[in-house]
Amino acid sequence: MKRQDIKDLLESKEFDQPVHTKGWIRGERGNAYVRFLGLNDGSSLENIQVVADAEKFDENLRKRFNVGAAVSVTGTLVESKGKGQNVEIIADSIEILGDADAEKYPIQPKAHSMEFLRENAHLRSRTTTFGAIFRLRHALSFAIHNYFNERRFYYWHSPILTASDAEGAGEIFRVTNFDIDDFDSIPKIAEGDHKGKIDNKEDFFGKPTNLTVSGQLEAELGALGLGRVYTFGPTFRAENSNTARHLAEFWMVEPEMAFYDLKDNMDLVEDFLKYLIKYALENYREEIEFLDAKFVKENSMKKKEERAEMGLIQKLEFVLANDFKRITYTEAIDVLLNSKHYKKGKFQYDVKWGVDLQSEHERFLVEKHFKTPVILYNYPKDIKAFYMRQNDGEEAGKETVAAMDVLFPGIGEIVGGSQREERLERLQARTDAMGITEELWWYLDTRKFGTVPHSGFGLGFERLILFITGMGNIRDVIPFPRTPKNAEF
Repeated sequence: MKRQDIKDLLESKEFDQPVHTKGWIRGERGNAYVRFLGLNDGSSLENIQVVADAEKFDENLRKRFNVGAAVSVTGTLVESKGKGQNVEIIADSIEILGDADAEKYPIQPKAHSMEFLRENAHLRSRTTTFGAIFRLRHALSFAIHNYFNERRFYYWHSPILTASDAEGAGEIFRVTNFDIDDFDSIPKIAEGDHKGKIDNKEDFFGKPTNLTVSGQLEAELGALGLGRVYTFGPTFRAENSNTARHLAEFWMVEPEMAFYDLKDNMDLVEDFLKYLIKYALENYREEIEFLDAKFVKENSMKKKEERAEMGLIQKLEFVLANDFKRITYTEAIDVLLNSKHYKKGKFQYDVKWGVDLQSEHERFLVEKHFKTPVILYNYPKDIKAFYMRQNDGEEAGKETVAAMDVLFPGIGEIVGGSQREERLERLQARTDAMGITEELWWYLDTRKFGTVPHSGFGLGFERLILFITGMGNIRDVIPFPRTPKNAEF
């Protein structure tokens, strides 16, 4: 008999039919006469109950019905007479596919801390919470591809290994083929000002190479030939940060669009984010309702001043129902400086024109002042990347670029983007100042041959999942988090 997913069995109305399924035991109870097994195969939030009559199964087999064990079940699907489930399986045969020692299996049916589950990340997908999170992660991945495909964007595979640092921050992971355990064997420069230093020309790629921090620069090349492209893949930052918002390896969604100005860019990102939230609510409602109950419970235990004003579902539906507030960086600074929060000294970090806004400033604008998602744009030139288009007609001492950041409640910045600098002279002046003109010759070439206005943005995928799941730590929305001093699994 063909195996059936537990999700399909839970939704079935065809009772008194023979069924066959497989899964892991999530819970078990009973007595000497009957055992009730909660079975889950990962397809559903809920377990299906398997009723195992003692007359059909000998004692030695029943002793192996432990939480964590994998089993194959054949029986009859019936309408359940008990509370808490609509259907159950009356088992005719149960085969143990893989035993689990009840004394050693760590994921027992009880409350576990998030830290404990991170330490057991190889098993945490078997819990209800992480099953819901990872199904939502899949759903949002699918929705991203679907959104762009429907709008004639082309999926562009930017390299993971690159010689460029798109953000210019220097927080990169170097990649080498040299034997770093045998320093004496690594080729050195024989003469000149750099005598004795490592000769990168002898390395595998012939130059210093690193893991990508962004696919943006390469995506621009695709957009300036295909019109609209997007990348969706892992990126890496060697930032020694142990906050609940940072990972060393994370996924980025980076669309780039020829012939788009900053307004077009803002219109696209708002539509895109609302599409993803709506898709999750409509297609994975059961998972979100479960996470909403978890969010509300945890929120009620926080100090009053730290509590979120909305539940998870309420927050998601609020974002869908409201236009994003669009204000300039300069206007945002004025709002912050005139706020009671600032005047009473409640901000930890200083507020003045020219500073890079901190998460506390961004969340104040979103959660306290406007109470809606916010798009800030036209940032100071000196705190943004070299590739962002310089605005004309600036005030004296207030040079700005056509950059934008999307700010969400509970998260702060979730998207960063800009209109790209398409004017060769302006762009090269920035690369000359940074000393990167020679290595980015290929990037500058696109401004020499058929340059056009174009724009793009980057969405931190894990931050989106944080927002949609209501989880409090970014390490809990990626299967295997990579953070300082942690590369387990």
